[in-house]
Amino acid sequence: MAEYGAVLITGASSGIGRALADACAAPGVTLHLCGRDAARLEATAAACRARGATVLPAVLDIGDAAGMRAWIGGAGRLDLVVANAGIAAGNADGALETPAQTRQIFDVNVTGMLNTVLPAREVLLAQAPGADGWRGRIAVVASVVAFVATPHAPAYAASKAAVDRWTVGIAHTARQQGVLVTSVCPGFVRTNMTAGNKFKMPGLMDAEQAAAIILRAVRKGRTRITFPWYMGVIGRLTALLPPRLFAAIASRHVAGK
Repeated sequence: MAEYGAVLITGASSGIGRALADACAAPGVTLHLCGRDAARLEATAAACRARGATVLPAVLDIGDAAGMRAWIGGAGRLDLVVANAGIAAGNADGALETPAQTRQIFDVNVTGMLNTVLPAREVLLAQAPGADGWRGRIAVVASVVAFVATPHAPAYAASKAAVDRWTVGIAHTARQQGVLVTSVCPGFVRTNMTAGNKFKMPGLMDAEQAAAIILRAVRKGRTRITFPWYMGVIGRLTALLPPRLFAAIASRHVAGK
């Protein structure tokens, strides 16, 4: 028997989003999937249909607030919503994000996340509790980099810090209202986003493994999940270093020294 009858996932055309869709796909499950690349999104949809799921893909930009509200509001009952879509600058040489990249990163990672979670929360609050006693669950993908101000990707780190803090902040009230909210802070996951990194990525894991960890945390109703666990510890400890010292260490790491 499927764990969730209806699941909505953004950024489902690749990486963690696709792995989550694959993991949730089963007979009796309806998957609402969105992404910007029609071909890759259809590939995800086809793989999930092969697993027996009903798939309703939507080529949609999460920056389109009206479009997102209409899509989510028209989905019907939802048991799990995953705000997964996000971007990084992808500067393989470690160069600082440009002004244009900085604005786009905040627009997608923060505003796009809100365009997903705010209407989803309204939908879940309006529906009756399910068999498990909860109205629904929301998972928001942040990053372990949310815990540190990395000098080579400050916009990405700051955007993910905002995502994590806001998600954790709303979780208590949401739980009282019957909705479980989880902030997901993964370390390095083997996706298109990390493919160009030239530096060593400790704890690198496949997207399928990350998806399994995320779904376990959501099932348990965790407010925040950080994995691998030691990356969270490292992030919090390095955040205690003097900023100039941390910047020097991080620069050497990115440079492969």
